[in-house]
Amino acid sequence: MDEVTDNIHPVRMVTEDLAALLRGAVDLLPNMAVALVILLVTWAVAWGVGRAVAGGLRRSKSRPSLVTALEKLARIGIWLLGAVIAATILFPNLTPTKMLAGLGLGSIAVGLAFKDIFENFLAGFLILLRKPMRIGDDIVCEGLSGKVEHISVRDTFLRQRSGELILVPNSYIFKNPVRVLTDRTVRRIEMIVGVAYGEDVDAAREVIRTAIEGLETRAPGAAPEVFAREFNSSSIDFLVRWWAKSAPPDEHRSRDEAVAAVKRALDEAGIEIPFPYRTLTFKEPLALDRTGDEA
Repeated sequence: MDEVTDNIHPVRMVTEDLAALLRGAVDLLPNMAVALVILLVTWAVAWGVGRAVAGGLRRSKSRPSLVTALEKLARIGIWLLGAVIAATILFPNLTPTKMLAGLGLGSIAVGLAFKDIFENFLAGFLILLRKPMRIGDDIVCEGLSGKVEHISVRDTFLRQRSGELILVPNSYIFKNPVRVLTDRTVRRIEMIVGVAYGEDVDAAREVIRTAIEGLETRAPGAAPEVFAREFNSSSIDFLVRWWAKSAPPDEHRSRDEAVAAVKRALDEAGIEIPFPYRTLTFKEPLALDRTGDEA
């Protein structure tokens, strides 16, 4: 009976298990050292390959976003290869076939657990491959606007013109319509100008056109356009369009200059820019109270 009790003694069982684990860890020390060296070599190779890929693409004058995307892809491929080699050395019984089988089963659970991370990572890579959108562009996406400063594994760093930084998930940028304001160096600006009904439409159109043609911020090569648009409640409205630099600060400066120039030109020509008029009608005649006049 005592012999059976000694064989199932808990302390002895735990001690034997710990000893077995320690012996296994000691046996794996050489493999761990080699695996660590391989990971360090992988880091160095990934850094060197990434620099080489980026340098070659820059010399070929490729787009900066494409350079960043291919540099990331090259480094990820080197790291995956190095991790597989390190794992097979650390665990000799782990063959590439077993590893692929394990990855196939584990990828389902990992994919479900980290769905958003993988989705944003893939979206970020695809965004970098987009030709119309580059780092440094000003964009508008579903009410968000700003300058693209950086695209990370998960987020797009969007710097608003007021100074705040917004971290937008890459999938949000990829799935929704995006207006790239600085895709070209110039873009068209519009504003509405109203003149009184008593003014000559042709004369007002010519005055407005002359004022817009004289803008310093207007892009050369494209003549401004002025169209009589509609009969508004108190004015005849003109749609005024011209081209200026595409960045938002340039748009604000050009719009400011245009408003001042058109107002000045219409005042000098004696053309009225009307205030809103309101006409009140009453169903029944109103009696006039002259008590105040008699007093």
